[in-house]
Amino acid sequence: MSVPTALSEPDLQLRQSEIIGALSHALDLTEGLPAGHAQRCCWIGMHLGQEWGLGEQDLADLYYALLLKDAGCSSNAARIFSVYGCDDRVMKREFKHIDSEKFFDVAKFAWSHISPGESWHAKLPRLLNLVAKGDQIGDELFMTRCEQGAEIAEQLGFSDRVCDAIRGLDEHWDGHGSPRKLQGEAIPIFARIALMSQVVEIFFAEGGSELAISTVQARRGSWFDPALVDVFDRVAVLPELWEGLRDPDIGARLLALEPAEYAHVVDDAELDRLAGAFAAVIDAKSPFTFGHSSRVCQYAQRIGAEVGLSERQLLWLRHAALLHDIGKLGVSNSILDKPGKLTDAEFAQVKLHPVYSMDILSKVGIFNSLAPVASGHHERLDGRGYPWGLKGDQIDYATRIISVADVFDAVSAERPYRGAMPVDQALGILDEMAGPALDGDLVAVLRRTL
Repeated sequence: MSVPTALSEPDLQLRQSEIIGALSHALDLTEGLPAGHAQRCCWIGMHLGQEWGLGEQDLADLYYALLLKDAGCSSNAARIFSVYGCDDRVMKREFKHIDSEKFFDVAKFAWSHISPGESWHAKLPRLLNLVAKGDQIGDELFMTRCEQGAEIAEQLGFSDRVCDAIRGLDEHWDGHGSPRKLQGEAIPIFARIALMSQVVEIFFAEGGSELAISTVQARRGSWFDPALVDVFDRVAVLPELWEGLRDPDIGARLLALEPAEYAHVVDDAELDRLAGAFAAVIDAKSPFTFGHSSRVCQYAQRIGAEVGLSERQLLWLRHAALLHDIGKLGVSNSILDKPGKLTDAEFAQVKLHPVYSMDILSKVGIFNSLAPVASGHHERLDGRGYPWGLKGDQIDYATRIISVADVFDAVSAERPYRGAMPVDQALGILDEMAGPALDGDLVAVLRRTL
C-alpha cells in the first residue's frame, strides 16, 4: 500500500492570536452572525480597554477573552431547539437585537420564534412551558453556554480572568442579566467590556455608528456600567474605530493591537490543544454527535499507525480528524437533531458543512494543506459524494482514512433516528461501502485495529 510522504503540516510559524482569530469564525457561524463578529468585538473592546487604562497584562487577557467570548456557544444549541422548536442560529442572532430586560419585547420575541410556521395549537405547549419555567430555562441556557466557554478557555491555558470574563458575558450592571444575576462591580471588567463590544458590533452592523451609540446610551445604568459608557463616548469619536469595523481584513488590524510582550508562536502542544478545544466546541453542538470528533480521531490514528505513518504525519492526521466537522457549527440543530427523514432542502444544508469547514480552516495558514483533506470526508470513490463530487485518486489518501473513521463512528453511534449499532453490524455496512464509496484496504485495516 502506497503511503504519501508529505502528510504533515507546513513549517509555518503562526501566533496563537492568528489561529484563534481565524477559528473564531466557526463561533460566529454557531451564533448565526456574519463572519468576523468576534474579531470586530475584539477590535472594539481593545479600544475600550486602552481608554479605560488597563495595563499590558490586562490587555493581553482582555484580547483573548474577547476572541473567545462565544467559545461555549454550541453547548446550548440543542436545548434551544428542544425548547423553541426553531433554528437555533436564527434565534441566537435575533435575540441579540432585543432588550432582554423589557418583558413585552421578550414575550413577543418568544411567541414569534416558537415552532415557526406551525399553528398556534402546536405552539401552545411550548409557550406554556416557557410561561411556567421561562426564567429557569433562560438561566440554564446562559449557564451552560458560559461554563462551557470558560472550560474551553481553561483548557487552552488562559488565566482565570479570561475564564471569568466568559462566565460573566451576559451579566448586566443592574443585576438583571444572566445567569448569576451579578450586579455592579461584582461583574468582572473584562465581561463588562465584552458585552458592550458585542452590542456595539451588532447594532453598528444593523444601522451604523449612530444606532450603536444610541443603543449604548439607552442601556446606560441597566445593561452597562455608566463609567464604561463614558469611556465609550470618548472612543466613539475616533474615526479609526468605525473604519476598523468596515475593514474586511480586520484580522490584520487585530495583530497590531495584540500586546507584543504576550504574542507568541504556537508549538505542537499548543496547536494540539487548540484543535482539541475546537473539537469539543463542535461535539457540543448536538447530543447525537457528542464525542464524535475525538472518536473519529482515535479511529483515524489507529488506521494511520497501522499503515505506517510517521509520528509527524499522525499528528497532522489527528488535527484533520479533530476538525473535520467544524463546518457543522453552521448547521441548525433543527436539522442535526431532527428525528425523521430530512427534506431535500434540509439535506442541502447538511451538504454545505464541508464547504464551511474548508472556508474556516483555510483561514489558518498552518492548516492550508489540512483544509481540503478534512473537508473532503463525504466524497466517495465513485464520484457520488459531496460537496465537490471528487472521484478515485482525486480523493487524498488522508481523506480516505478520515472517511472510513467517520462512517464507522456515524453508523455505530446513536443517532436521532435510531439507536447505537453493534460493532460487527457497523463493520458489515462499511464492507458494503468498500469500493464504491470507501477505500476497501483501509476498511480492512480498521477491522484489524478494532
